[in-house]
Amino acid sequence: MSKASGSGRKASAAVKRRRRRAARLFRFDREFGARFVAGCDEAGRGSLAGPLVAAAVLIDYGSLSLRDRRALGELDDSKKRSPEEREELYPAVLRAAARVAVTVRCVRGIDERGLHKTNLAALRRSLERVAVPGAVCLVDGFRLGPSCRVEHHAVVDGDARSAAIAAASVIAKVTRDRYMRRADELYPGFGFAENAGYSTAEHRAAIVERGPSALHRRSFQSVAYTQLAL
Repeated sequence: MSKASGSGRKASAAVKRRRRRAARLFRFDREFGARFVAGCDEAGRGSLAGPLVAAAVLIDYGSLSLRDRRALGELDDSKKRSPEEREELYPAVLRAAARVAVTVRCVRGIDERGLHKTNLAALRRSLERVAVPGAVCLVDGFRLGPSCRVEHHAVVDGDARSAAIAAASVIAKVTRDRYMRRADELYPGFGFAENAGYSTAEHRAAIVERGPSALHRRSFQSVAYTQLAL
């Protein structure tokens, strides 16, 4: 067997494994027995800089075409997908979804209100904007509190278990990554295009050297910030 044919078989096997995982995500949603399933997730909660982005996606399983299911065959926990793979999934999610909502909360708003409250409020807003009567609403990891106007379920590791949550994760992550790439041009030297504002060694070193930018959160009590005495 040639090296080319061997690598081709490995790639084909990897695609099949990913599609089997995606099929499990769809089965998880369908087991609720509802036509409409809404998923909600966020990106940027654990970063040192940049906004928090919450997204919600409503899937209509009564009209989801085979073409759309195939296009979403690469769905999985978005952290396991490369930026290029998430960019490819992004338009597929937009085409397949019945509704999509994105809520962005800026750095100063996070500092003023607090990260946890801001996160829950952003998730609530996105989920409420896509929910329809009879929909099953799923949130990655969080209960959104009594002020949420729709019934929902918190799903631990939801972006690796639910197709609707995984789709929302793609929308949130791609939206935020695009923003941080643009921010890298406005605030050079922090590596935002590569680290998306998260706490890497290079990012922490840049904060020590340059001080925090206007895009850095001041209220976030991470180990990195504590060590840097910001």
